[in-house]
Amino acid sequence: MRKRRRKPWPLERRRPGLVAFVLGGLREMYGIPVWRRRRDPIEELVVTILAQHTSDLNAERAFADLRRRLPTWSAIETAPLPELETAIASGGLAKQKAPRIQAALRAIRAERGDYSLEFLGDMEPIAARDWLTRIPGIGRKTASVVLLFCFGMPLMPVDTHVHRVTRRIGLVPPKASPDEAHERLMADIPREAIYEAHVNLITHGRQTCHARNPACFRCAVRERCRYVDPKAP
Repeated sequence: MRKRRRKPWPLERRRPGLVAFVLGGLREMYGIPVWRRRRDPIEELVVTILAQHTSDLNAERAFADLRRRLPTWSAIETAPLPELETAIASGGLAKQKAPRIQAALRAIRAERGDYSLEFLGDMEPIAARDWLTRIPGIGRKTASVVLLFCFGMPLMPVDTHVHRVTRRIGLVPPKASPDEAHERLMADIPREAIYEAHVNLITHGRQTCHARNPACFRCAVRERCRYVDPKAP
């Protein structure tokens, strides 16, 4: 008879108090970020697509160029691909991102009759995330960014910084994929702390826990970080 695999213990059972310790340490270093809506959700969606595999600065520049050249969503959806690629060229990977943006706009209009995503604010977070991820080219990270920053929904976008930092500390397993990290962090971090955790983990990755030569000497969570000590409690 085949034995059933046991589910892993929740993080709190395996490493008691780690989530609270990390949240407290990051809060000590970076403070408590205050949520406020950044932009319209369809704008957030397009900016997030533009931000894939590039910096936020490049994505914002590309978005400004896009809206200057093609000022309406209809114009963006129906523009010849070479024209759209030129409009977003400053963000990099224009040949991949241009058709992705058009496909997303086309799918939203076909489903809803317009380009508004405001209706998502009335849905439960997981249902809203699932609706967005049905759009071609929209994964959990992109959907979670839109829903977290536009509606304050407790969803955890896992970008390269969040992925690196949480694996190093041991909040998620060393080999966890971004999607697996998303689910584990959602399960272990209190809903009311998701936004704070996301923003501070990104800040930590940018300012302290660098991909190369992390500044562990000034890290407030180093005592329980398994990058510093593989046997950390």
